[in-house]
Parts: sequence; structure tokens; C-alpha cells
Amino acid sequence: METASAAVSRRVNFLSITGGLTEPGRRDRNGLERRSGGADSREPSPAAEAGTDGDQQFLDSGPNFSLLQRTCKLVVLLCLLHISVTVVFYVRSLDIGPPSSRTNSPPTAGLSGPDPDPNPRTRRYGAGGQPVDDPVPPKATRRMDPEQEPEQEPEQEPEQEPEQEPGQDLEQERHKCPETSPLLVGPLRVEFNIPVNLDQVKEDNPNLQPGGRYKPKDCEALQKVAVIIPFRKREEHLKYWLFYLHPILQRQQLDYGVYVINQDGDEIFNRAKLLNVGYVEALKEYDYDCFVFSDVDLIPMDDRNTYRCFSQPRHLSVAMDKFGFRLPYNQYFGGVSSMSKEQYLKINGFPNNYWGWGGEDDDIYNRLTTKGMSISRPSGEVGKCRMIRHQRDKQNEPNPQRFNRIAHTRETMHKDGFNSLSYKLVRVDKLDLFTMITVDVGSPEGGVAEGHVTGGGG
Repeated sequence: METASAAVSRRVNFLSITGGLTEPGRRDRNGLERRSGGADSREPSPAAEAGTDGDQQFLDSGPNFSLLQRTCKLVVLLCLLHISVTVVFYVRSLDIGPPSSRTNSPPTAGLSGPDPDPNPRTRRYGAGGQPVDDPVPPKATRRMDPEQEPEQEPEQEPEQEPEQEPGQDLEQERHKCPETSPLLVGPLRVEFNIPVNLDQVKEDNPNLQPGGRYKPKDCEALQKVAVIIPFRKREEHLKYWLFYLHPILQRQQLDYGVYVINQDGDEIFNRAKLLNVGYVEALKEYDYDCFVFSDVDLIPMDDRNTYRCFSQPRHLSVAMDKFGFRLPYNQYFGGVSSMSKEQYLKINGFPNNYWGWGGEDDDIYNRLTTKGMSISRPSGEVGKCRMIRHQRDKQNEPNPQRFNRIAHTRETMHKDGFNSLSYKLVRVDKLDLFTMITVDVGSPEGGVAEGHVTGGGG
């Protein structure tokens, strides 16, 4: 109605402008206002007549112009109507509202493809386009059959599971731990000026099992690692080692155990022989496949330095503060190292005849190179570690025979090592944070006391 009124109003204005509307007695046919009186009522001039003929021709063409205008308006109205209908259908095709309203909406059903349920009762609508309750509710729910079809396949799997995997152990379903643990934090601050309380260490590591055993709960460790520490009268150093290393080893997601091999008596200290004892005794408790041999006074400064085994024997303490965080020489293999069971047996273990300080590390290096193995190391940054400062222990003076023995490693390695190991097992104590194994390894002058254990046979 507003459009028609506007059209009539514009038409009246147009006729008013062109002189189509005249008031009788006020305007003549030339569109000039008549006035009473003399000069204004005289006859028109020839020029006025010529102008009058042109105006008349314009007025005669008025109806054609009006028809064109109406035609244009009609086209515009049709375009507006077409756009309005298109917008309405587009809005209704959008996914607006809850799923129930979408599945029951007739426009949506028509735009989203073929209706999954041809039953007409599921598409009934009452006055005003409102959906009518389906008289058969079970069939109304079948409109979602295309989405339910994938759910029918898993429903058949439970019938096959008991046949395929009967009585499967839940622990076997655990996935392998990643090669690099996501729990690592990188560089660590290591200090030795604060006393360590072992009760606090135990409280801080609640997942430790008796004997200092641990395995990850969320995944299956890639290796089973026995950490072996040669020891005698270093209780304070051991406290720091346990305080720092237990959290590190757990973040590295290792299945590990800590074995402190305590040399009984006051004879000269024999580090390499204690390491051999640790290898034998650890295998009595668990099927370890990797062995980390660590001095009690060395603490890693980066937990990315993983205490595990590699394809080649691993030297882990490559940058000690004692040596200015540098490798003292390329053949150095002391401090902390790791070997797999196969690597250890290939070199016949460690020498048993190095009494006192020094020499055994170089002998082990010679054994490895003789068997064609090379030493792998972490980077100098990752391999940093700190040593607890201390005076050299009594009965651990430098070995005067070490250089002569190192020179003959190739001749002695096949008869001196794991196959010639003998010791006496004194006591095994399974403590909360570690397993203490006290042994008598004898003396340089003679063998061990009666009741010894031979490593090669054990």
C-alpha cells in the first residue's frame, strides 16, 4: 500500500511540474496565468505559440513515460520479492537450534539431502508449521539411523574379545615409555652445603619400593637398570646421592634398582672388583639388562643425561667440575658409565687385581677398544656433574702397579674379570632407599675367606 501511494504522489508532482493540472479560469492552455486587466490578456506572440507546440508534444509523450516508470517499479518489486524468498530459505537452512529442532524442520530436511526415513508419519506438521507428535515414537527415532550405523559395529566386538584375548593381563596393555622422557627439566642446581635427612628423602619419593626399587606406573620402561655404587665409609656422600638421584631416575622413567656394594673390613679398596660383585648380585634379584656403574660422590647437573644403556658403552660423567667441566683425556672412562649385559660379558667384566686408587678405568677402556667397541658420550653441556669434595680415603692410596697392568690388558683380560671373580657375601640389607650388599673381597696378598662366591659360576 505504501508503494502505490508513493507512486500516485510522484505522478501528481510530475503532472504539476509539466503543467498537466490547471485550475479552470486561472491558467490557459499555454500554462500562463490569466490576470484581469489589459496587457496580460492580449493574444500570445508567435514565439509563445512555438513554445506551446513543444510543450504539447512533451505532454503527449507523458503516458509512455509513465508506463516505463511503472514497468521499472514492477521489476524492482519482483527482484525484492525474489531476494526476500531466497533469504528466508537460506536462514532456515542454517544449523541453528538444538538437534531435535533440526531433524524435525521441514525446510532443513528438504535442503540437507534425502530424508533418511521415508515414513510420512515422521514428517507431519500442524497449523503454523509446528511439528505434530509422532504417533509411533520408535519410528521417529529412526531418523538418526545413519548416525547409529557406525555404533552397531562396536556392539559386536565385545562378543569377540573373550575369544581373542582371554584373561589378558592389564600390565601387558601398558604402552612403552618414550625414548626421551617428557618429565625431564634439564639443568639442575646441585649444592652440598645443606644437610640431607634420609627420612625426608623417603617422604619425597613415596613410589619407591623396598631396596630402592622403582618402575613407572604410566608406561613400561624401555630398560631395566641396575645402578651399582662401590662403597666404603661414605655415608654423607651417599645421602646426597640418594637425595638427588632418586628424583632424576624417576623422571627418566627407568625401571631401576640401587645397589650399594659395601667392601667389608679394612683392606685396600678395590673399586673394579666391587663393580663385578654388584653385577652378579643385582642379577640374582631381577632380570636387569643395563648396568650403570657410579661413584658415590658424583651428581649429574642435568637430568637429560639419562642413566641407561646405548648401542655402545656410555661414559656419562664427561664434564666434571673437578676438571673444569672438561674431559681430562679422550680415553677417560671413570666416574659414571653404563654397559648392557652383552657389552659387559663381551669384555669379561672388569679387572679384579687393581688394588688401591687408579688404573682400572683405563684398563676397562682398553678392554672395550680391544673388542671393537667405541665410547659414546653426551654433550659437554648435558654431561656436566659435580663432585663432593673430600680427602682421599685411607687404604685407597694410588696403585703403584697400575701402569704396568694397563700395558698388559690384552693379555690379562680373558683370565682376569667376571670369570675369575670370587668374594664372600657377608650381608644383604634391603633398606627403604637402596639395597646394601656387604662383601669380603679379600686382599692383594691372598684370596678370600672360606665360603666365597665365584662370579663366573653365579
